[in-house]
Parts: sequence; structure tokens; C-alpha cells
Amino acid sequence: MVHTAEIQVATSGHGDMHDLTARVERVVADSGVRQGVAHLFVVGSTAALGTIEFEPGLQADLPQLLDRLIPPGRDYGHERAWHDGNGHSHLQATLLGPSLTVPVRERRLVLGTWQQVFLLECDIRARRRTVVVTLLGE
Repeated sequence: MVHTAEIQVATSGHGDMHDLTARVERVVADSGVRQGVAHLFVVGSTAALGTIEFEPGLQADLPQLLDRLIPPGRDYGHERAWHDGNGHSHLQATLLGPSLTVPVRERRLVLGTWQQVFLLECDIRARRRTVVVTLLGE
């Protein structure tokens, strides 16, 4: 069985994180898939998905770490080409990645106690994001 759904997320700009766990769990529960995998993909080149303990400290720590590793305002090739101020956004999103696969068991995501699914906005402005959830299984 294959089931596909979309989750819409409005972000407020660079560093904005959203806990998608409950929304993805709802998609899984409504899909009819009992065992299999949930594959998530965020459409766009300046946002990323992952898992983390979704708490205020890590919500601040992850974007700050990415800004130290790939700081805004550097002379990136993207800036020289487009002059739009978000070269670092593309690189940060690429480093984390646009997709995530989570096992499904008994119509639930298989996640650790302190593990939640998140979307991180890396772009410098607010965006409306689409996360495509594809469930494969029985």
C-alpha cells in the first residue's frame, strides 16, 4: 500500500523550527498503513527536516550551530550570482537534508521518547512550506 499526504507549514524566517511529530502521526494513523515506512520530503531548497529532542535549548542551539558552521553574510558564490542574501540558507539546508525516513509499526512512528520530527527554516524570510509524506507498507 502507498499513501501520500501533504502538511503545510508557515515559517517566520531563518532559524524557525516546527515540531511536525503530531501532524505526521495523524497522517500515519489516517493512512491505513500498519507496518512500513514514512518518508518525508520538504519541497524547496532552503528548509530541512530531521529528528531532535524538540525543546527550547536545542531549538536555539541547532540554528546557532549552523550559523557558526555556515555563517550568513559570507562571500558565497550564490551571493555573487543572485545578491539575495541567502547563500548560507541553501548550504545549511543542504547539510541537514530535505528528507527523512521513519519506520512505522502498529500505525505509529517508531521514535525514541525524546525524539521528534522537525522542520527547520533556513531561509532569511518567512515561507510557506509543503512537506510531502509518503507511506509505504501494509
